Amino acid sequence: MLARRTLGRIASQPRALGAAPTNARNMATLREIELRLKSVRNIEKITKSMKMIASTKMNKAQRAMQAGKEYGLANSELFKNAPPEEAGKRTLFIVVSSDKGLCGGIHSSVTKATRRAFAEKDKVAEDSPIMVIGDKSKAQLSRLLPRNLVMTFNQIGRDIPTFADAAGVADLILTSGVKYDKIAIVYNKFISAISYEPAVIEVESEAVLKESPGFRAYEMEDDVTKDLAEFSLANAIYAALVEAHACEQSARRNAMDNASKNAGDMINRLTLQYNRGRQAAITNELVDIITGASAL
Repeated sequence: MLARRTLGRIASQPRALGAAPTNARNMATLREIELRLKSVRNIEKITKSMKMIASTKMNKAQRAMQAGKEYGLANSELFKNAPPEEAGKRTLFIVVSSDKGLCGGIHSSVTKATRRAFAEKDKVAEDSPIMVIGDKSKAQLSRLLPRNLVMTFNQIGRDIPTFADAAGVADLILTSGVKYDKIAIVYNKFISAISYEPAVIEVESEAVLKESPGFRAYEMEDDVTKDLAEFSLANAIYAALVEAHACEQSARRNAMDNASKNAGDMINRLTLQYNRGRQAAITNELVDIITGASAL
């Protein structure tokens, strides 16, 4: 009897000014969780759609990569049979990336490979120039090696790269007036649908080709080595572009797949949290009802 009177007095006491009811606090928390669940579900829909698009593009990019590799093989065969006698340390680095993100650390890998190459002081001159294809690696290298950055290209490789894109880049490089002894193209090499690694294609300059023993054994006009140097550079750039594009689509597909899985895990956690909070709110309401009924 005494306990019932005590509970009745407590229930009849007015609440302090500004104090929110317990149920109101619970409902506010549940509303926040519900809004967060809605936003995470929307994100999951977007990442799943991007994964499907990247999967379709990856298949096309792999077919283009297989065709583009033939250009790179022709270059390697040429330089294998005409090795240079002596090459200088001033190397022109052409870093191949793209303008788009949401594809993991694929752009950082070529940036790190370029930095490692510059760390080898006995092989690379400190003032070696850098040209970048793509805005993502440009932003990174402009912070790390701003003095070496001489030219950048963008809007290349938005779709599957073509030989015309590579020829345009090669023409701009050769007419830029930048002095170098040899060219190193840094790109991402396709290993499988889930892995890639940074690689380097070396291209000899026109002056080095002229002085190589394989070319000095024959009499030829100056335009022959000039045209061959231009064509071999375009070949190498095209082979690097199509392989880097395939790596980018593969990495984007994997990144969107991981993002979709993480969104699914977050939805499960938030749903559990929402159900627990809703159950706690219902329990508190039942306790208030029973307490009020006992006080009568």
